[in-house]
Amino acid sequence: MRGFSCRMNIAAVLNGLLVSVLAAVLWKYAKLREHAYSVEEELLLTQQSQELSQVRIDYHAALQSLQEEGTRMVCTGKMHTDRVCRFDYLCYSNEAEEFVFFHSNSSVMLPNLGSRRFQPALLDLSSVEDHNTQYFNFLELPAAALKFMPKPVFVPDVTLILNRFNPDNLMHIFHDDLLPIYYTMLQYPDLDQDARLVFMEGWNEGLHFDLYRLMSNKQPLLKEQLKNFGKLLCFTKSYVGLSKMTTWYQYGFVQPQGAKANILVSSMEIRQFTRFLMEKLNVSMEESSSGDEYIVVFSRTINRLILNEAELILALTQEFQMKTVTVSLDDHSFADIVQIISRASMLVSMHGAQLVTSVFLPRGALVVEIFPYAVNPDHYTPYKTLASLPGIDLQYVAWQNTNEENTMAFPDRPWDQGGIAHLEKAEQEHIMKSKEVPQHLCCRNPEWLFRIYQDTKVDIPSLIDAIRQTVKTKPNLKKAKPGIIVHPGKVRDPKCQASVQGTNEARLTVSWQIPWNLKYLKVREVKYEVWIQEQGENTYMPYILPHQNYTFSENIKPFTTYLVWIRCFFNKTLLGPFADVLVCRT
Repeated sequence: MRGFSCRMNIAAVLNGLLVSVLAAVLWKYAKLREHAYSVEEELLLTQQSQELSQVRIDYHAALQSLQEEGTRMVCTGKMHTDRVCRFDYLCYSNEAEEFVFFHSNSSVMLPNLGSRRFQPALLDLSSVEDHNTQYFNFLELPAAALKFMPKPVFVPDVTLILNRFNPDNLMHIFHDDLLPIYYTMLQYPDLDQDARLVFMEGWNEGLHFDLYRLMSNKQPLLKEQLKNFGKLLCFTKSYVGLSKMTTWYQYGFVQPQGAKANILVSSMEIRQFTRFLMEKLNVSMEESSSGDEYIVVFSRTINRLILNEAELILALTQEFQMKTVTVSLDDHSFADIVQIISRASMLVSMHGAQLVTSVFLPRGALVVEIFPYAVNPDHYTPYKTLASLPGIDLQYVAWQNTNEENTMAFPDRPWDQGGIAHLEKAEQEHIMKSKEVPQHLCCRNPEWLFRIYQDTKVDIPSLIDAIRQTVKTKPNLKKAKPGIIVHPGKVRDPKCQASVQGTNEARLTVSWQIPWNLKYLKVREVKYEVWIQEQGENTYMPYILPHQNYTFSENIKPFTTYLVWIRCFFNKTLLGPFADVLVCRT
């Protein structure tokens, strides 16, 4: 019995050992499979990241950094309307269609606005100021939540995240998108030509997507395309928002449209941008010779037509003894249009987005903008404002059709092409009888749409007369390089000296030295502005003086304290800063 029992125990032990070994092998196999799956998933996610970019990324290091350090944000600008933010590891959930800020003990959020971040937003994604469809914000989660979420795909490129405002309209493309993108990228050195643009507004590519491609060596990404790369995308380094410093026009969302109240851009910035774009388009920047002057008529082919365009072209040729050519978006590539306009002496066009191409005109050229019947040129001035920017050196003429017989309206078209058939009869009759579209807000005013989509037969003698009031012979292109706009510095060593001549008479002598930078400049006209204010009074006496020493006696009282400010200005408009106030007692 004992021998049998012993044999049974040995068998049980061997069986147990076999089970243990098998369990260990299976456990090891399971762990190897789990590791293989993890490696396979990491390789796939790394591959997806590299599909977004040629930049190689250490996926494990990026994930560890996100988990341990979270998202970091530092913004410039005090208000949401002038703020651009830089992020490390800002993520986007395609499932929620929301950006996500992951918090850890190492996260940074400057400014830390708390709930003020929602009043109304952290920043504007577009350069169109304070438009409620362009606001940016993010959701917040602890970094620990990453354990329960889809594994992130990392975007290794430096990205600029923004909204395009209207990518089917050239004016919006240039004014709201391309110029702000260009100067936002110049502000931040790592937003170079290898940065990637990410458009989050939800539009498709639009009619002129090739223009956006010029801004970077990388293919821009649309919001819809982000879904192809995973449920959770994390941008390793990104900038969000656009600079608004180059915009000059507001579209009437709060008040009727017009020039911005505080325009900060000049010809210098516009011309630098157009040179960049022409280089990207492989457009020659050589100036035309003096015998090659010509006029360009920008032809529209679908709506807002010039009904007697052929007659107009012939009349311009005869009147100005210059060749006249036509361009259109349908018949020419954009590069060809830029090439032609960049050497033109005059650009003639109906009011419309195509007139933004006047940024490519040479200095001294003339812009002629034609307005349909009942559309007051003074109420719609994006291109007049452009032609008036400091140093741009463009001439501008607006002409309006004032003869109702020379207009062709289309009341039966769809509403967004000027149709009014959907309106009540009384409103239709009111619009048809109106002689001028009243000022209005953007964007669906039916009277404005009805009138702006009219075709026009141009009164050619009237148009020629309007041009002649600005140009007596031919537009005079300026071959010389544009002057640099330089402001004077502070006047130096300001002094005052008082003398009392009697109980009711005193004199105040004020002197100063020229600004330091003036001795290095050639300036046509230098003058000085002096303000004198009796201490305790609210008013002051201003004086414009040609020299640096002057004695004042009029309205100067004995035994009185005066405050004196002095500044220099060049060529009537280039003002310098005031020097420190002088306190002078007679």
